[in-house]
Formats: sequence, C-alpha cells, structure tokens
Amino acid sequence: MTRVVITGAGVVSPVGTGVDRFWSNLTMGQSGIGPIDLFDTSSFPVKIGGQARDFDLDQVIRAFPWAAGVRDRKVYLGLAAAREALTDSELSESDLRHAVLLVGVGLEILCLEDLTQYANAPDLSRAVAVSMTTEASGRLLQTPLDTTTRLLGDRYGLLGGRYTNCSACAAGTQVLGEAWHLLREGRIKVAVAGATDSMLNPLGLGGFSLLRVLSAENDQPTRACRPFDATRKGTVLGEGAAFVTLETLDHALNRHAKIYAEILGYGSSMDAFRISDPDPSGSGAVRSMTRAMNIAGLRPEDIDCVNAHGTGTPKNDSVETAAIKETLGSRAYEIPVHSIKSMTGHMIAASGTLEALTAALTLSRRRVPPTLNLTTPDPECDLDYVSSGSREFTGETVLSNSFGFGGQNATLILGRYTKT
Repeated sequence: MTRVVITGAGVVSPVGTGVDRFWSNLTMGQSGIGPIDLFDTSSFPVKIGGQARDFDLDQVIRAFPWAAGVRDRKVYLGLAAAREALTDSELSESDLRHAVLLVGVGLEILCLEDLTQYANAPDLSRAVAVSMTTEASGRLLQTPLDTTTRLLGDRYGLLGGRYTNCSACAAGTQVLGEAWHLLREGRIKVAVAGATDSMLNPLGLGGFSLLRVLSAENDQPTRACRPFDATRKGTVLGEGAAFVTLETLDHALNRHAKIYAEILGYGSSMDAFRISDPDPSGSGAVRSMTRAMNIAGLRPEDIDCVNAHGTGTPKNDSVETAAIKETLGSRAYEIPVHSIKSMTGHMIAASGTLEALTAALTLSRRRVPPTLNLTTPDPECDLDYVSSGSREFTGETVLSNSFGFGGQNATLILGRYTKT
C-alpha cells in the first residue's frame, strides 16, 4: 500500500490563528477560553467558550469575495484555515485540479432571530420551509452544510471530488481517515481535508446547555474545562477550523515538499448507545483504536503517545481512560496521554482535524502539549496526562481519538516521517 504524508497545514483556533502561533500558545499552556462576546449571553446559564479572537473576518472576505453575506461563522473559519494549508503546501494548480476535497462540518445553524417575521404567517411550516431552501426573502434561514466545500472547491479548482461529512465530533478525524484510504489505495495523489465548526451561537450554546454537558463555571473560564480531573463538571464549547494537505509519499518527494508527519492507520466504529453518552463499557472506543492499530500493523508497545478526546465531562474521561487501558494494556501507563480541549474547548466537528494536526506537530516538533487544570486526581483516571506543562517527546507514533455524539468513533495513528 502507498504511504501517505501531511504536507500543508492551516489553523484557526481559540489559542491562535496560524500553525506557528497555535503551536507556541498550545505548548506554553495558554488557555483560549473566556467570556463569549459574539452575542448576548446574559440569559444563558453558560457564558464562556473558546472563541477565535484573533480571526480576521475581513481578510477572509477579501480572499473569498463571493462568500460575503454568508451567515454561518464556521464557513469563514474553514476558508481561513484551508487557505493557510494550501499556501503552506505550495501545491501547483495542476496538482490541485486533480485533488479530492473532504470537509467535516457540524449541524446547520438556524438563524433564530429571523423566525419572528413568520410568527403571523397563515402557513408557518410552509413559510419557514421556503426560507430555508430558497432566497426568496433575500437570504436563507440556514446556510447549506456544503457551503464551505463548494466555496473552497470553486476557488481552488478542486475537481477530483468533493465530499462533506457531518458526523458530530468524529467528523474532523473521519475526513482525514477517508482521504487517507483514497491515497493509500493509489486512487488519488493529493487530497485537501479538514473540518470547521462554531457552536458559539444562541442555538448551539442553548442546545448544549440543555444537554447538561457544559461547565457553567463562568467566573473561572480558563479553569472551566478540566479533562480527567476528579472535579470536572463538563466541557466548554469552542470554535475553529483545521485543514491539511495530504499526498502520497512519492508525489511529495518528487516535488520536494516538506513533510509534517505520516498517517499510519485509521479506524472507525459505531456505538449507537445513546445520543449524548458513550457506551459505558468503552467497547466502541476500543474497536476504533484496535482497528487503527491493526491496519497500521502496530502493537500496543508501538504506541508512544495518545492525543485523547478528553472532553472534561464526567462520563467521557473515565470511559476513554478505561478504553485506552483495555486497548494498550500496560503500555497505557508508560506513555503520555493529553487533551488540548483544556485550552481550546470542544470545537465539535473541527476538533478531530485540529487534534490530528497537533499529533503531527508533536512528532515533527518533538513536544507534547499539556493538559491544563488537572490538580485533583481521579482514581478512575490514573494515566500520565501531562499535567505539569508541555514535555519533550522522542517517540515515533501518536494515536489520536475522536468520539462523537451518537457513538461515532474515529482514531488516527500518525508517525514521525522517516526516509526508507
């Protein structure tokens, strides 16, 4: 099978926009969680989130003028990250013309403020349906899920195929995994893959608040997300995007491209246990990790680090810890396991790509970012979570997990690139 490598990267995140700023702040343990100022949160129980504060919307619109007027913030976040990844990759127009584009996204965002105009409509359902599917009223009530995919594909002339994946928190990992399959099988030579999301809007924040999975510790935002800590009370919503360019190794070497890391394996599974809870046995997570290892031809002793899903919710962290221990056995106690959501918050669909890129940077820049706010040990979470600041890393592999609502699980294994 063909080897697959990462050759370009782009990031918009709560801890920094641009790969270098993101990595510098991440390894310094700088939290990006604070009060939300994108809308009025005074009536919400949760008022904090991981907001991409250094994101330049005007710059994105100048680069993508036909995106002006789009109302879904995640579209702009995705365009910015993808633009950086493509610039970073230095791929030619000819290469891009044949590239496949895969984009992971979250749910369509309904603009609730628009609904007031339909309050007295004689046929409410029809009026809303028309506004959601046409621009008869001047603007759409919802932005179609494939908007980012369409705008990127048209702007860069990506004609190899365009795919949009909406699979909750696993979407960002799944698009990389599916791109990897296409490249590994020799069906394509170049892919552009990534994910974007922003739940920092009234519908997103309200919905997740009703699910009672969010920390409402508004008075201490930088400590609100505490993965694996015994006092953890919930996750914190974040926003952002991450994109990478993927190539077959031969293609990358022929054009002398820089290489961040190699993707060695990918596994995915489905729990279908409960919409908002993981299977308490962790069986779906174990299947996902085991499949990725088997496809990569790796054993537990070959895994040197785990970039955990690590949401900071009471159920996820203990279940994921148990699943890691079942998958890796004694090796689980010998390696670092960390969660960057302690700094970024949970970026939902975008989390998987951002965390896979973090794994690639961990390998290429030889450092493991920390897990913030872990001060009270939990007997059920007894691994090495890198709680005392970032750490030098000399390992060769990183396993990266994403576990989404509805039991959608995905795992990538990345390796340090070495010439053979």
